[in-house]
Amino acid sequence: MPAATSTEFRIASFTKSPGRNMPQNLGRMLWFPMWLMAAMGFGAGFVVAIIRANQVAGLNGADVWSTETTAQLQHVGAGLMFIGFAAVFAAISFTIARILGEFRKGGGELQEATGRTVKVLKMPFTAKLFLGTMAMAMMALVIASIAHFVFAADIDGTAASLKDAEQRFIVLEGIRRGGVAVYLLSFLLGLGTIIEVLRFQSIRIRELAGESAAS
Repeated sequence: MPAATSTEFRIASFTKSPGRNMPQNLGRMLWFPMWLMAAMGFGAGFVVAIIRANQVAGLNGADVWSTETTAQLQHVGAGLMFIGFAAVFAAISFTIARILGEFRKGGGELQEATGRTVKVLKMPFTAKLFLGTMAMAMMALVIASIAHFVFAADIDGTAASLKDAEQRFIVLEGIRRGGVAVYLLSFLLGLGTIIEVLRFQSIRIRELAGESAAS
């Protein structure tokens, strides 16, 4: 069985290393800020959850608070947690993009150093799906987070308003779970792209030994 070659892939050729592309540069810049935002979102949501739990349990004099405040805290806490989820999943996605960027940059520089034609993998279909599903999931979580804050401000303490608040909370929880599921799918696509890049680069490195230096 003949050995695999780089011609089996969609490639682009250069005389010098092309470096990282735009999504990979964004991943390199934004992965850490997203981790920090996730920590702040989860931390703030946890504090609000404790305050609401004390209010529900009637601790520390919180029994004088109204059911309106309880419902508002429920939505505010969930909104902050949604921000945490959106940020931490974005951080993971940007980390995957960063890894892919290091492979592209490092592989190109290696080929350039040997004096060979620099061949890099064109963006695979899995990478395009990775970016698309990541964007969809992020929008779902961010929009749901904003909706939580809007609904919290809309609660006026009447029985009808409190019922609507509870129903809205349930609907937004469904949106959150859907967004998380799509994010997990994007991670799978991102990891599949890493496997494809590693396969291409291992084949390309083997080819370098038999190639003449580029003129």
